[in-house]
Amino acid sequence: MSAAFSVLTRNRDFRRLFAAELVVFGADWFVMVPLLAFLPELTGDGTMGALVLAVDTGILALLLPFTGTVADRFDRRRILIVANAAAFLSVLLLFAVRSAATAPLALVAVGALAVSKAFYTPAASAALPNVVDPADLAAANTVAGSAWGTMTVVGASLGGLVSQVFSPYVCFAVTAVLLLTGSVLTVLIRRPMQAPRSADAAPPRALAALIESLLYIARRPRLRALVTVKSAVGLGNGVLTVFPLIAAAHGVGAFGIGLLFALRGLGALIGPLVMRPVLNRPSWLLPGLALSMGLYGLGYLGVAFTPWFPLVAVLVFVAHFAGGSNWVLSNFALQGAVPDALRGRVFATDMMLATLAIAISQLGAGAVIATVDPRWIIASCASITLTYAVVWRIATRRLAPSTEPTFGITGTGEPSPR
Repeated sequence: MSAAFSVLTRNRDFRRLFAAELVVFGADWFVMVPLLAFLPELTGDGTMGALVLAVDTGILALLLPFTGTVADRFDRRRILIVANAAAFLSVLLLFAVRSAATAPLALVAVGALAVSKAFYTPAASAALPNVVDPADLAAANTVAGSAWGTMTVVGASLGGLVSQVFSPYVCFAVTAVLLLTGSVLTVLIRRPMQAPRSADAAPPRALAALIESLLYIARRPRLRALVTVKSAVGLGNGVLTVFPLIAAAHGVGAFGIGLLFALRGLGALIGPLVMRPVLNRPSWLLPGLALSMGLYGLGYLGVAFTPWFPLVAVLVFVAHFAGGSNWVLSNFALQGAVPDALRGRVFATDMMLATLAIAISQLGAGAVIATVDPRWIIASCASITLTYAVVWRIATRRLAPSTEPTFGITGTGEPSPR
């Protein structure tokens, strides 16, 4: 663990990119957790909260195919700065949400925030290998993978606490400050965030660039396996729409919602750190990914049928320990297998499939949340993830670690056998 985090002390630009991601992820939770508690109070049911989650992930899924091409065609630093600035303006709209009549404005604001995230996410993922040395890539992925989990712990727990003690509007103000801070940190990064492109080669148009990346994935069985692995956890993410109902049933309010999301983040933070040895053992990768999917499903099956909130909390942690491991293992494998010139688009495709799965799951859960026992919603989502894990492992069991070459990161952005 100390070796993984030493890259932070040695590499100033990675430290700034990591810090920028910390504050951006924290800003996200200072919006979502207060809204999930606040909107049901304004409207009288949980439908609007489910829609907020679905809008967030659905817009990401729709835009990522395009925004991935943007990350490969334009300056990634500028993309990150502009995305944060646009998100800052979107947060200001949340101050107008004051009643049931104005509650739909929250959907507009969250949708605009999702547009900003759609540009930010593939650009940040694609930039990471360019701000660290190749020997530090595994360590940097482990640390970067902890950013989301860290700020889910901090942002979700503090967001719930601040919302309950003060008001959601204080949380929205904190969000605005965090987004501006993220832009400043990104400005200070000095290393280029993409490899040099040939001066006489014009970047491909968006559609042609997208088709090129899809063909690249389609011709490589191992990449096909890697870009579909996150969908298992995504299809189980409808459970998040039930968090407010779980907290209400146990009488723990907004703080309880924040605690469940914080435990989700804690699991996602610790999972990659514990599973880091797998990154250096290719033969463990695919079995480890299948195991992580299965453990996520089993964790939430337990959540569905336990009557004790402390045990619910432990099982949420276990499920997202597995989910966080799943995310970082697949990200590292993709970053090492895809050349820089295609990395933004391949990551956008990967994220698109994951967020589309999340949106489908959350829309499905939101459609029945007012009429179906929450336990059965959780059990259904968990069962879908378990089934996906089994089918995925059967489909990938013949893929050996050496099925196709793995590529390192070079200064030219061209693949070099490693």
